[in-house]
Amino acid sequence: MRRIVVDAEDPGEPTRDHPSKHPSKLREANETKVHPKSSGGEDGNIFFVTGTRVTNPAIDLHDIPPVHLILLSHYHADHFDQKVEGSLTRDIPIITTPHAKGCLESKGDDSFTKVEALDTYQSMLVEIKSNGATSKKEPAIKVTAMPGEHVPPGPLSTANDILKAVPPTNGCMVELGHTTQYHHVEGDFETNYRIYISGDTLMCDELKEIPKIYADQKIDLMLIHLGGTTIPSPHIPLLMVTMDAKQGIELLKLVCPDMTIPIHYDDYDVFLSPLSDFKKAVEEAGLSSKVVYLDRKDQYKFKTTWTDSS
Repeated sequence: MRRIVVDAEDPGEPTRDHPSKHPSKLREANETKVHPKSSGGEDGNIFFVTGTRVTNPAIDLHDIPPVHLILLSHYHADHFDQKVEGSLTRDIPIITTPHAKGCLESKGDDSFTKVEALDTYQSMLVEIKSNGATSKKEPAIKVTAMPGEHVPPGPLSTANDILKAVPPTNGCMVELGHTTQYHHVEGDFETNYRIYISGDTLMCDELKEIPKIYADQKIDLMLIHLGGTTIPSPHIPLLMVTMDAKQGIELLKLVCPDMTIPIHYDDYDVFLSPLSDFKKAVEEAGLSSKVVYLDRKDQYKFKTTWTDSS
């Protein structure tokens, strides 16, 4: 398993620019729902899949806490918009798909320099360096690429392979845990908390392997991408490329996490399946106690600990 090291005591400044004279906080969404195409553009627009932002982020890029690592599910502007890409420091570590790695490293002198690519089920161990460590165990994060399919199998998938209309995507399993300090051997990682992030995907046969691979291993939290993204638009729904409420319930029952938080369902004007559809499906399935709904700026907190028997 490959490894990278991040410094927990680094201030983690993610941007190379400074806020402009404009207010750093975006206006509340109920005041301005469509964010204008300012310099750099915050509307999703890549290949022929386009969308206009209708819900603002909870916080501006320059106001977020320290960032030491980015997990990028795929190279698409609704996840990695032009403004964010232009603002980020070029040496910030990024774990992503092989396709996205190629895009991020092909920008000449402006290329990103610390990009790691994972194919499905490949893992990366992120070791957390701390000068004040006193334990023989040190915190670490294991990131494993999970399957993801934007386009259903068959002729459409074949056409997409040729046209490159929708970029390849993946999800990821993020395991918070620890490893034996200075003893870098395979299998020395122990998991304390496991988070599955679905990424932008449809329900597909490949996802059915997840409960087999993680049999008898608890998945504590799932972040599920919903919304039923349609192209070219919800008004002309020729193709759905992310899960709607029905598929979301299928995945919830398949993975059986302790808790699920739906995300990425109302950011742009390309979503056909509103959150209310998922809420109704959750209630009908008797799974309400297993799902938490967060508004922007809400937080879901958890604690993970381990016993140091050294």
